[in-house]
Amino acid sequence: MKKSVFLGALTVAGLAAGVAAAGTQDDVKARGKLNCGVTTGLVGFAAPDANGVWQGFDVSVCRAVAAAVLGDANAVEFVPTTGKTRFTALASGEIDMLARNTTWTFSRDVDLKFEFVGINYYDGQGFMVPKALGVSSAKELDGATVCIQTGTTTELNLADFFRKNNISYEPVPVETNAEGQQQYLAGACDTYTTDASGLAATRAAFENPADHVILPEIVSKEPLGPLVRHGDNEWADTVRWTLNALIAAEELGVTSANVGEMSMEAGSSPEVNRLLGTEGNLGEMLGLDADWAKKAIMAGGNYGELFEKNIGENTPIGLARGLNAQWTDGGLLYTPPFR
Repeated sequence: MKKSVFLGALTVAGLAAGVAAAGTQDDVKARGKLNCGVTTGLVGFAAPDANGVWQGFDVSVCRAVAAAVLGDANAVEFVPTTGKTRFTALASGEIDMLARNTTWTFSRDVDLKFEFVGINYYDGQGFMVPKALGVSSAKELDGATVCIQTGTTTELNLADFFRKNNISYEPVPVETNAEGQQQYLAGACDTYTTDASGLAATRAAFENPADHVILPEIVSKEPLGPLVRHGDNEWADTVRWTLNALIAAEELGVTSANVGEMSMEAGSSPEVNRLLGTEGNLGEMLGLDADWAKKAIMAGGNYGELFEKNIGENTPIGLARGLNAQWTDGGLLYTPPFR
């Protein structure tokens, strides 16, 4: 068993090294389209709307990168991936980047040879139960059946949590969030566990969301963010700094509504000028147009706008900013300087 897992990791790593050498940024430009891996469907983060158009917080990161590189936020092919298929899709070159609730871990970074370019959502694993179950703490779930997505950090965290609390559980494996939701609502499991943001998104899609409770325990750290293959530094820089541009824009007061005006204002701060390409040569350093970041911000807005529109407190998902607030507001969001 150990040998096959080891060889599997080597295969993924080998694929990644081979594909990365080709130069992803040049490939994307030549193709005229970004191939972006997303989840199979998690409302608020990545899901097709009634017209089949992909929408969501993670989807917006893909669109921002497409806008920065190609000048067109709609030049994206969205490739749905599961917890099991996502890494192979990235390593093989089927997708150029992965932007789906994926946790940055040591082994994924080092052993699987991927490059996490930043964190777009600070999360942690939680548990959802039917209110009728009468449970108020995850520590009361001794003997519970648990719906759990395979191929995820959630599986390992679940085992750790129950072992640490000396309680037992019976796993009910599922491949996708949709299957997990279906099994949970059908009563095939007592509780569904995944990232707390995923639970909020899942519950929002229920007919009667108020009949279900997300328990207070957060049992892990799940820093979620986009990733690319190792060994293609130019592409990693482009995706990293596009995400940084969205975060910095919020801190600097640059929005989708005022970005045009601010890029023409003589009185804007030097950092705003560098960000928007009216001063310095940051775009040239990335092999992009001077206004690459301006295009990324115009695609859907700055980080705060994307958060509020897709998953914020005024949406059915109803997530507070919490750790995902700017550092100036007591959160963890902080980017290196644009200089």
